[in-house]
Amino acid sequence: MKAVIFGMLALPLTLIAVGTVTAAGAVEKATLAGGCFWCMEHPFDSLPGVLSVTAGYTGGQKKNPTYKEVSAGGTGHAEAVQIVYDPSKITYEKLLGVYWVNIDPTVKDRQFCDTGNQYRAEIFYHTEDQRRAALLSKEAVEKTKTFKEPVVTGIVAAGEFYPAEEYHQHYYKKNPIRYNYYRTGCGRDRRLKELWGSAAGGEK
Repeated sequence: MKAVIFGMLALPLTLIAVGTVTAAGAVEKATLAGGCFWCMEHPFDSLPGVLSVTAGYTGGQKKNPTYKEVSAGGTGHAEAVQIVYDPSKITYEKLLGVYWVNIDPTVKDRQFCDTGNQYRAEIFYHTEDQRRAALLSKEAVEKTKTFKEPVVTGIVAAGEFYPAEEYHQHYYKKNPIRYNYYRTGCGRDRRLKELWGSAAGGEK
């Protein structure tokens, strides 16, 4: 559906550069897929300690994939976001808490109105500590959830991450009307509310 809406509404876009990290000191990366990457940037952008959020593609075999290739399926890649953060200011566990309440963890190869493996929800861990934290986080969600369906979100090792085309970066800021039209039409917020109640879109 996103591809259809995007095609219908496509107009010349103002391009802005993706923020780069220049802060000194150690930083870490978190890579998370939750369907439409337009919708997964916003929840992390304003968190203290998050230095950048980049929309892109990961988890597949095709090198340097394009949006057209990924959205058509067959590349193995998922739409995802890669978050660069300062671990002295925000923990990986907190990022995971925000992640869960912004996805539907009960479905495979789909998120809301977008269907296909490219829209799967998946956690891509970069270290053994991240893998353990992700597993513990998933177990906690399974134990505390109020919905009946099992949690099927995948946890896999991170591979190459390919930033998406410039016009996709922070799309919700560049094109708020079109972004909100897509988000509402896709039923994302409605389903998140059903799953997570008042925590939807925030932090679990």
